[in-house]
Amino acid sequence: MANTTGDGPIALQQTGKRDYLKAIERKYQQRWADERVFEVDAPTPEETQQLSPSEIKEKWPKWLGTFPYPYMNGSLHLGHAFTISKIEFGAGYERMLGKRALFPHAFHCTGMPIKASSDKIIREMEMFGSDFENYRDPEGDDVLAAPQNAPSSSAPEKGKKGKVVAKATGHKFQFQIMESIGVPRAEIKKFADPLYWLTYFPPIAIEDQKALGTRIDWRRSFITTDANPYYDAFVRWQINKLYRLNKIKFGERYTVYSPKDGQPCMDHDRSEGEALGPQEYTGVKMEVINWPEGVKELIEPNVNGRKIFLVAATLRPETMYGQTNCFVGTTIKYGVFAAKNNEAYVCTYRAARNMAFQGISETPGKVKQLAEIDGIKLVGTKIKAPFALNPEVYVLPMENGTGVVTSVPSDSPDDFATLSDLRKKPEFFKVKPSWCAIDPVPVLSTPTYGELTAPALVKQFKINSQKDIKQLAEAKEIAYKEGFYSGTMLVGEFKGMAVQEAKPRVRNAMIDAGLAFAYAEPEGFILSRSSDECVIALMDQWYLDYGEPSWKAQAEKLLARMNTYSSETRNSFEATLAWLNQWACARTYGLGTKLPWDHTFMVESLSDSTIYMSYYTFAHLLQGGTHDGSKIGPLGVTPEQMTDEVFEYILCDGPWPSDASLSREKADVMKREFNYFYPLDIRSSGKDLIPNHLTFAIYVHAAIFPEDKWPLSMRTNGHLMLNGKKISKSTGNSLTLREAVEKFGADATRTALADAGDAIEDANFDEKNANANILRLHTLIDWCEEMIKEQPNMRTEKVYHDIVFENEINELIAVTQSNYEATNYKDAMKNGFFEMQMARDWYQHIWSVVPGEPVTVQRARWPVPSQTVDPKKQKSVRVYVATRFPEWQDHVVAIIKEAYDAEKEKVDDQKVRELLQAQGLIKDKRAMPFAQLFKVPDTPLFYI
Repeated sequence: MANTTGDGPIALQQTGKRDYLKAIERKYQQRWADERVFEVDAPTPEETQQLSPSEIKEKWPKWLGTFPYPYMNGSLHLGHAFTISKIEFGAGYERMLGKRALFPHAFHCTGMPIKASSDKIIREMEMFGSDFENYRDPEGDDVLAAPQNAPSSSAPEKGKKGKVVAKATGHKFQFQIMESIGVPRAEIKKFADPLYWLTYFPPIAIEDQKALGTRIDWRRSFITTDANPYYDAFVRWQINKLYRLNKIKFGERYTVYSPKDGQPCMDHDRSEGEALGPQEYTGVKMEVINWPEGVKELIEPNVNGRKIFLVAATLRPETMYGQTNCFVGTTIKYGVFAAKNNEAYVCTYRAARNMAFQGISETPGKVKQLAEIDGIKLVGTKIKAPFALNPEVYVLPMENGTGVVTSVPSDSPDDFATLSDLRKKPEFFKVKPSWCAIDPVPVLSTPTYGELTAPALVKQFKINSQKDIKQLAEAKEIAYKEGFYSGTMLVGEFKGMAVQEAKPRVRNAMIDAGLAFAYAEPEGFILSRSSDECVIALMDQWYLDYGEPSWKAQAEKLLARMNTYSSETRNSFEATLAWLNQWACARTYGLGTKLPWDHTFMVESLSDSTIYMSYYTFAHLLQGGTHDGSKIGPLGVTPEQMTDEVFEYILCDGPWPSDASLSREKADVMKREFNYFYPLDIRSSGKDLIPNHLTFAIYVHAAIFPEDKWPLSMRTNGHLMLNGKKISKSTGNSLTLREAVEKFGADATRTALADAGDAIEDANFDEKNANANILRLHTLIDWCEEMIKEQPNMRTEKVYHDIVFENEINELIAVTQSNYEATNYKDAMKNGFFEMQMARDWYQHIWSVVPGEPVTVQRARWPVPSQTVDPKKQKSVRVYVATRFPEWQDHVVAIIKEAYDAEKEKVDDQKVRELLQAQGLIKDKRAMPFAQLFKVPDTPLFYI
């Protein structure tokens, strides 16, 4: 039984059955560990002698499945477990097919988060003392309570929870976050050393995964960064090879940048705004001719004779011929900022901050504000409109303005709707009619909407004012697409030219004339893990040249060959390949591998993790069972011996280096492991990694490896909800992997994860379902035990009903296998677990617990149907109808009739039980369910 606790997780009331199952789980998990069941190796040279690679894989089929290694600034949460489960279930299935199924697991430590958290602890120790003893909570309680039953790792006194905690605890200081997840205050000081995190959390992750019963070969685990000299050497080889292939370049480009951190801020360095990048605009300079009354005196004394421009960012420079006015937000504060060439720009502070890092402001990297003015005061300013057929226009108010906006009402529905509002009610908006007297100017023509696209769309969508935001958004999208793809220029130097061709030429002409400049902003709000709002910077940097045509063609070829399991996933990959381009691959702050040719930089966290799946194949031979490579492995190879040339020989069939300091025989052992297990059979991940990590993996595999080593498949899943709601620590609706296993046991947790969903849409871990699975599993064991006891008394001859039952089992086996092949584990759960039980599966065994099988279930094989079944083949059915009930059912029917109350038109349940008791039928397990059928109006037995 279970009760809910507000909006959070449920609370279990009775745990006897759960504890019984957990005891069984622990017993057999220990057996698996003792027998090293999940340690998988390639066939030995003796086994493969005189066999070709294809013959080897035919005789000893293999399977390699991976998921993105989790970041080690916390322990694993339920979302991790959900993605991990997709590979876990696949590994179990492939083992049953007789394959050498390898499921490895490593730990990501590269990047900013750990270093940033360590630095916070250092600052807080300076503020509050080494044990934070001088901290006083403003509300009077300076000691934070650790969660009840805070879990501990193999090292005593270590508490932990998922990294989700750090994002949503509501605590102000890092030491509070650590303390709230169960880390003793006296130990928190150790986390000031970023390397301490690398030793603290991996053992916790292993412990939690083992408790879930995952089939992971832990010999192959490792941590990233130069703290692991073996992996460090692997990343250096990878980066050097990409550099030699001209895939890594150096140059000036736009990138997301954190001024506070002083370096690019890539996806995994962000608290908000993953997958967002630079959006390039044209900054249009509109010189001020006349200020409204009172404004000149407010601004000009502060600008020291500078020429003043209002600056607007536009995505459509080709439409600037049709400017009729300019808009500002009436509730916005604008600044006047110092720019180069003795100019000053009127814009928002956010825009000026971006300009400061793009070489536009007076002093690079600094914002110099000369004056501030309310947007409402700018209304009525007369300005020059660059390239416009009407060279002088006025500044007008816009209700939803976010900055300075050029107005082209011929081609922008928003501009036309706003201008129409102002013309209808100039007194209400406090504007002079002369300021908005210019009619829309035809700039381009489209086949569908003619020469005035915006007015036509406003009419089509029945837009009445600028407040019709939804319709305007739809009309805007149509106008932009129609103009760009189908438009022809009507005016200007490029009259008669297609808009697609004219757009960059108009932009360049404006820039060359000094009337505009190149400018970029983030596509949306981006916040670094150091709590800094990011900007777009134009800077010299090392970058991976994603999007380069020939490399992109390789990536597209790989994707076309690869199984993605769903059209949604494939579409997302194709969309990413369409827009992804140059990616900064180096930084100066954080943890990682130093850039081989420039040690002032480190390889960023999404660039050292693209092909590490190949390193799994021989990591256990190098690292000696340690995550950090601090011990030399069974081959006796040192990190220094793993040169670029040796990696090239192992992974890319390069020539054997004559100056190698290790024997070729040792390298051949690693090469044999790699060639056997690669290519990667499946990569499973959350859908949020398609725009970065997964697509990067496609690009780099295509660049480095031959086609026969390209990944065979990638699947993605949605985010995981808990009890139908977003997982959130702040609301109490959260669960770590360890908490789930402690609460429900491993098997009930696993079945709930399987039943949560498989599609790219968000899935749901239902705790009530997990709780119900405890009873289901316990009942199944009871039933199997009963069947074993009754086996000597069972008949041996086969009758017609046995054949029907056997056919049903055969079909369920075939359907379930097709579910596994498609990685549809929810359906596999339905057909292979629930439907099997409904059919009372005589082949369902509880291995080692009930039948006393001497071999672990992990070595069991997939059941082979007694007859070949094609689930898709059309079937015929023969219906048999009995002329009467069996005798025991006749007795029950008579009891139902006797207990029926005609006046109330219902059966007296109490009387039914009494009569069944009196006739000795109450102990017959068939009687009560049969009697219950008479209470359901839709059943054909309801005839009273």
